[in-house]
Amino acid sequence: MKLHFHWLAWILFLLDNGVSGVDSVGVSVNEGDSVTLNTGVQTKQQEEIKWYFNSTRIAQISGDLSFICTDVQCKDGDERFRDRLKLDHQTGSLTIMNITNTDSGVYDLKIIFSSSSSDKAFNVTVSGVSAAEREVVNKNQGEDVILGVGEIRKPNDSMTWYFNEILIAEITGDQSKICTDVQCKERFRDRLKLDHQTGSLTNTNTRNTDSGEYKLLINSKSSSFNISRVKRFNVSVTGSGLSSGALAGIVVVLLLVAVVTAGVIYYRCRNMQKIPKTTVTINRDPTAAEINAIEATE
Repeated sequence: MKLHFHWLAWILFLLDNGVSGVDSVGVSVNEGDSVTLNTGVQTKQQEEIKWYFNSTRIAQISGDLSFICTDVQCKDGDERFRDRLKLDHQTGSLTIMNITNTDSGVYDLKIIFSSSSSDKAFNVTVSGVSAAEREVVNKNQGEDVILGVGEIRKPNDSMTWYFNEILIAEITGDQSKICTDVQCKERFRDRLKLDHQTGSLTNTNTRNTDSGEYKLLINSKSSSFNISRVKRFNVSVTGSGLSSGALAGIVVVLLLVAVVTAGVIYYRCRNMQKIPKTTVTINRDPTAAEINAIEATE
């Protein structure tokens, strides 16, 4: 009896730890990201690939025909995956776009070959969007703007920067590229810099025309899944067009002018005080009125 109990406990242990012939992969993403669950195979006509979410079939490829669930077939008509699922016809990989918290769960993959089959499970956990994913940046014209990623870039990560949906910079592996003057309509002429370690973008000596949405697309790849993350920065540049250095220079000049003016005024006042006072005596004959006044007093 004890022997049977030990065997039963051992079997339950193996099942709990995934030793049941089914590979399990944990995937952690943020809300709003897109994730691709890779099959690791190239499809052929005799192969059949089926995807299930929490035991409900959501996508399938049979030969050269593909199928993605309708709203009703995806969880009792709650429209869970409306227009957010995409199947790769060459590999059968499944992409979930703009993922939400309700998409957390187990995605089961079943690949049926002519003489065998294989199963794989993806345990997807969706977390809320952090404050850093949507950032507002306010700057005065002439100041530098640093749009940070907040993490060290992984070697396999590719990062692409957009300004109002226009490609302005990208890093792929060890290669990086910043848009040319023509591509950026001379808007950012020699004012963009990329940090190769983090992928952060610096815009120097900003102008009012630099205001707008900057979007960073981060693609992280592994053998089992790919994650696409998006970070958005709403940048507002205000001011008269003078940089902080120029304003400081103007203040210094105004102070110098005030000091010089005060010195000139002080110098003139001192010179006026040194001029001697002169008494002028004018000899003339007294008038009749003055004679009459003198006689009256006598």
